[in-house]
Amino acid sequence: MTCEQAAAPTEFDPMLTVVQVLGVSNEDEMVACFLSGELSSQRFGQNLRSHLAVAGQAEQLLTHPDLSDAGANFARRALLAATRGYGENRDLFENFPAHVTWTRALLSTDEAADVRYLDNPYWVELSGGSRRPADAAARIKAGLRAFDVPNEPFVDAAHAFIRGERFPPLILVGERQDNLVCLEGHLRLTAYALAGFPADIECLIGTAPAMGRWAR
Repeated sequence: MTCEQAAAPTEFDPMLTVVQVLGVSNEDEMVACFLSGELSSQRFGQNLRSHLAVAGQAEQLLTHPDLSDAGANFARRALLAATRGYGENRDLFENFPAHVTWTRALLSTDEAADVRYLDNPYWVELSGGSRRPADAAARIKAGLRAFDVPNEPFVDAAHAFIRGERFPPLILVGERQDNLVCLEGHLRLTAYALAGFPADIECLIGTAPAMGRWAR
C-alpha cells in the first residue's frame, strides 16, 4: 500500500471543505508521504539515507510503505523524529499539534493558489514577503533569487510536470481548509505555481484547532 492509497477509516473533519475529498487518512500515511517526498529531495535526501543506514533499514521502507505493518509505521515515525523532530516538539515540528485529522483531497486551482509557504526566511524572501507561491513564481520568472540560491530546481520541476510527470501529494496543514500552510512539498508547490496552478492538485490535509500555533 502506498501513501496515496486508503488509510484506516476515520470520520471526516467537519471543518474541512475541499473541491473533492478522496478519502480519510491518518498519521501513518502522512509520515510515509513526508519521508517519500524528502527521500527524493536534493536538500534532505542524503541525510535521510544516512539515518536509514544507521537504523539498519532499507530504502524500501520509504519507497514501498506498507501502512498495515505496525512495525514499519513505528520505524518511519522514529525516522521522521530523528531527521525533523516529529513528535518531539522541535525543529520543523516545534509547536505541531499531537492530534491532527488527516484527509486526502484534491484542491482546485484557486484553493492551491491560496496555500502559503512555511514561515521560513528563505520562503519569505523567495516570495517577496507574501509567502504566496504565485508571487515566488513571478520573481523566479523575473530572475530573482532568494539568498543567491539557484532557482533551477523549481524550473526543472515545472518543466517535468508540464511534460506529464506526476508528483507525490503535497502535505498541507491549518486550523481550517481556507488557511493552509505547506508542511512538505514546497518545491512541488512552486513548480505548480510556475505551471499556472493546474486543477485537481492531490494533497494530504491536516487540520487541528491548535494548528494555528504552527501554521502561522
